[in-house]
Amino acid sequence: MIEVREAITKKELTEFVKFPFQLYKDSKNWVPPIITDEVESFNKNTNPVFETADAHFYIAYKNNKAVGRMAAIINWTEVEKQRIKKVRFGWWDVIDDVEVTKALLKKVEAFGEKNHLDYIEGPMGFSNMDKVGVMTEGFDHLGTMVTWYNFPYYKDHLEQLGYVIEKEYNESEFYLDDVNPKYFSKGSELVKKRYGVKGLNFTKTKDLMPYVDQMFALFNEAYANLSSFVSITDAQIAFYKKKYISFINPEYIKFVVDKDDNVIAFGIVMPGFAEALQKAKGKLFPFGFIHLLKAKKQSKSAVFYLVGIHPEYQNKGITAVLFNEFYKVFSEKGVNHFIRTPELSDNAAARNMWKHFNPQVFVMRRTYRKNL
Repeated sequence: MIEVREAITKKELTEFVKFPFQLYKDSKNWVPPIITDEVESFNKNTNPVFETADAHFYIAYKNNKAVGRMAAIINWTEVEKQRIKKVRFGWWDVIDDVEVTKALLKKVEAFGEKNHLDYIEGPMGFSNMDKVGVMTEGFDHLGTMVTWYNFPYYKDHLEQLGYVIEKEYNESEFYLDDVNPKYFSKGSELVKKRYGVKGLNFTKTKDLMPYVDQMFALFNEAYANLSSFVSITDAQIAFYKKKYISFINPEYIKFVVDKDDNVIAFGIVMPGFAEALQKAKGKLFPFGFIHLLKAKKQSKSAVFYLVGIHPEYQNKGITAVLFNEFYKVFSEKGVNHFIRTPELSDNAAARNMWKHFNPQVFVMRRTYRKNL
C-alpha cells in the first residue's frame, strides 16, 4: 500500500531533500544539492518566494519506506496577473513504480482543483530561477548544479498517466577550442563605438554588487516575452543575491553599460561545480566547502547560466561585447568546456545568439501537462 505524507517540519523536509541521495546512490551522473541549503530554500519563513507562492512537499511511502517525493506549487503571480491557471509540480524523484508517481500527482492535482485551476504542469520550480524539465535524452552525461537529473522511466510514468508534452528544452555544450573569436572581437569594437557602450569586468564580488539589482531588473524585462516566464520580486532578488552571487567567480559575471552607466546586458557563468558537489555528498562540512572553493577557482568547465539583453538593444550586436570579454577571461584561465542551461527549443533568438560557437545538443527535456 502506498501512503503519501506531507513534509512540514524541518526533520520531514530534510527527509524530503535526502530521498534522492538513496535513489541515485549508484548513479555517476546525478549531482546532489547541499542538503542544508535545499532545506532552507523550503523554509516558508525565510524564503521570499512564499510571499507570492504556495507549496506542499510530499513523500510517498511503501511498507513504511520512502519511495518517492514531489512538490506541489502555485505561483500566484502567474495565476492572478497572467491569468495562467496552472498548478506546478517539481522536485520529483521516484522509484520505477508508476503507482507511486500516480499517488504523488493525485496530491498535486487535488491542490490545483481546490484552488480552481485548469491544469497541472511540470516538473518545474517556483519561477524561472529554478530547475525545469524531465530529462528525455542525455542520461549518460554528468548533470549540473542548476538542472535536475532523472532516470529514463520518468517520462514513461507521465505518459502512462495521460500527461502530454507541454514544452521542450535543449541543453547544449561547446568547447572554446572550437570558437573563432573573429566573429565577435571585431564586432565588439564596432558596437561599442556605434552605441557608446562598454563592458564591465570584475575581480572582486564587492565591486559588482552595486550592479546586481539592475541586472535582475533587466532579467525581468529581457525575459518577459517568453511564454514560460514569471517575473521575480525585489525580495526574491535580495534572496538570490545572497544565495548565488557569492558562489560565482566575479570574473565570470560580465555587464555591458550605456554612457550613463545603466546595465543594458549581462552574462552570468557558473564554474563547473558538478564534480565538487558529488565529492561533497550534500554537506559543506567538514570538507565539502573545500571542494567547492577549489572548483570556483580552478574548474576547467563552466555553465552559461543567464544571458540577458535590454529589449531596446536586442539584435544590435551587444552579445559581441559580452562574448568578447568572456573569451578573454576563459582563454586566460584555460576554461575550455561550456554548458548552456536549458533553453526552450522554439527560442530562435537564443539559437541565433550562439550560432558561432558550434553548440551540440546533448540533453533534451520536457515539461508535461494534464487538464484538471
